[in-house]
Amino acid sequence: MNKTDLIATAPSIAAAMAAADVSPDIQLTQTRYRAALVSSWGIPAGASVLEVGCGQGDMTAVLAEAVGPQGRVVAVDIADPSYGAPVTLGQSAERLKATPLGSRIDFRFGLDVLDEAVTFPDSGFDYAVLAHCSWYFASLDQLRETLARVRRWARNLCFAEWDLAPRSADQLPHLLAVLIQGQVMASGSRGEGNVRTPFSHASLLRVLAATGWDPAPGQSVDTTALQDGDWEVDACTALLDNVDRMAELPRTVLDLVLSQADVLRSLAKDHGNTPLPAYSLTAR
Repeated sequence: MNKTDLIATAPSIAAAMAAADVSPDIQLTQTRYRAALVSSWGIPAGASVLEVGCGQGDMTAVLAEAVGPQGRVVAVDIADPSYGAPVTLGQSAERLKATPLGSRIDFRFGLDVLDEAVTFPDSGFDYAVLAHCSWYFASLDQLRETLARVRRWARNLCFAEWDLAPRSADQLPHLLAVLIQGQVMASGSRGEGNVRTPFSHASLLRVLAATGWDPAPGQSVDTTALQDGDWEVDACTALLDNVDRMAELPRTVLDLVLSQADVLRSLAKDHGNTPLPAYSLTAR
């Protein structure tokens, strides 16, 4: 399926998502973004794909459309099916499985690809996909180990993540929100938030080199229509308001976090915080 055709199917893909019942406009925007990513990767019909960190299946659904009836997508996530709100991972997967895309998808929740008991055939997949999930890893070492592991199972890698380098001042609230969350996690205060290890594009390239992946030149991705800037500002604000979590921080870390929080609150809007840019690349 060519780029134009895949993006044109975004409304029907979005309608297959359970979250579309809650926020149809937001779901369509998110689906269109992922359709543009998959189109840029050139994943052909009939391909086999291992998606790591599938979450509620926003990327999974687009991948299933791209590979067509003869392709397959094995979508794995370490989280339990009950995780997520207002729609859980399990509810979203159940909705997708009931659509024509469902026969192409194998969801596997509660699965840790670093568990030695988990295995797939060597070079059993044409592509491994990690899209906007790598900041959720507990550490850069965990990501490094994951990329090394999937290197055995997939011949190509497709990767997308937020870029820590803002292009404009109105992206600073998103940047501060993810950095604060990362610092709280790095200090040893563990919670249920998604952002755990925000790392730079350059750090990712070093990890790819260390794990045997040879990346092609990447590209910046337009994210201005997305809502993630607001979501991360809200998540960070909720974290800062969590008295128990803040009490766990060493005093020096708490002082640093609170100072950054002051800046965040002075810059953030109630709505319409521009998200950071993102980058996308492929590797072999």
